Amino acid sequence: MGGGRWALRVPAAVMAAVVLAVLVVPLVVPLDEQAVDLGAKLLPPGPAHPFGTDEVGRDLLLRCVYGLRVSLLVGVVAALVATVVGTAAGALAGALGGRTDRLLMRLVDLFSSVPHLLLGIFVVALFRPGIWPVVASVAVTHWLSTARVVRAEVLSLRTRPYIDAAVSGGASRLRVTVRHLLPGVLPQAGLAAVLMVPHAIWHESALSFLGLGLPTHRASLGNMVNSARGSLLAGDWWPTLFPGLFIIVPTLALAGLAGAWRARRSPRHRSELTL
Repeated sequence: MGGGRWALRVPAAVMAAVVLAVLVVPLVVPLDEQAVDLGAKLLPPGPAHPFGTDEVGRDLLLRCVYGLRVSLLVGVVAALVATVVGTAAGALAGALGGRTDRLLMRLVDLFSSVPHLLLGIFVVALFRPGIWPVVASVAVTHWLSTARVVRAEVLSLRTRPYIDAAVSGGASRLRVTVRHLLPGVLPQAGLAAVLMVPHAIWHESALSFLGLGLPTHRASLGNMVNSARGSLLAGDWWPTLFPGLFIIVPTLALAGLAGAWRARRSPRHRSELTL
């Protein structure tokens, strides 16, 4: 029991610290993304710069916080959009059945046959570098699993006695879907959204690392890891380590929160939700 509480408290504390940092730090310490200080380049971690500086003398701690803010913005917005699209598609497929179900599931299969990163690169390449093309890229590639999960849940709910009673009472298919089926799948859709945020953060970081996400001067965790490759080969480890940790730690915390939520919702049934 105590272990279960810690499994929730630790990731919750980490995410609370992350959210507080990305909300408060930009209000207190503004970031000039064009500023350079070549006299302070590649300083190791110390009192003046706890995370050290990068190859042009910028403070890594401040840039990591700003980069994490971008990653969380992309992750949360893209997860919400993908969840709405996936829930609508899955609910329609499960509730209507027949040709609609086959058409939507073939569409899901078509998108799933293309690797996520490749499809994301194609979407981003259609626009100029920026946050919203990355959000669109992540949303387009991540609604598929939600659609499958919601469809399966709707098909399961359709066999429940209260659904048969509503249909027998003269309720229309639309009313049954809105009043009975959708409320039943919302917990699964919410869990899918939480689990999708870490995927979206990694997706944004990968695109930025490849030079296809945000402009190179913007504080982005993927951009920072990419620009630090030369420093790592020269033996300067901190420009790579700290942005990497800012990617890994929040995603693990979010995954831990989602796992704790799932365990509380169905403590006896621990089926995995694969995204």
